[in-house]
Amino acid sequence: MAGRRSAGLLLYRRRAAGVEVLLAHMGGPLWARRDTGAWSVPKGEYAPPEEARDAARREFEEELGIPPPAGPYLALGETRQASGKVVTVWAVESDLDPERVVPGTFEMEWPRGSGTTRSFPEIDRVAWFTPLGAAERLVKGQRVFLERLTERLAAAG
Repeated sequence: MAGRRSAGLLLYRRRAAGVEVLLAHMGGPLWARRDTGAWSVPKGEYAPPEEARDAARREFEEELGIPPPAGPYLALGETRQASGKVVTVWAVESDLDPERVVPGTFEMEWPRGSGTTRSFPEIDRVAWFTPLGAAERLVKGQRVFLERLTERLAAAG
């Protein structure tokens, strides 16, 4: 069986002080008190024959509760995470208001071993960060997408 695949959208906006990116803080009790390494590009798993970009758009809407921006989409390629999952990301310019986000939910047993299933938000908040601020918070395996976005925007002028 092929490895797990995930796809996502990294929103960016231009400000007088420079570019900012939108990250999502992972929801649920395991991430509640963490900041460093607890943020992610809004993304989710998919399986062929679904196309990665279609999955990225679908997952954006599922996780944030609002439609994805129209584009154009800038391919940032893929990377393999420590877990073995392959993540593919596109950047898209958009000035999304974090207050509009209505996150999807997931269920898990909590506390573990209690036999009680509880519902938690997939993400508990989103926020805009400079690339430096984002790099400090983003899960390590996704930092390459910040580097690629910064390089592409610099090359484009």
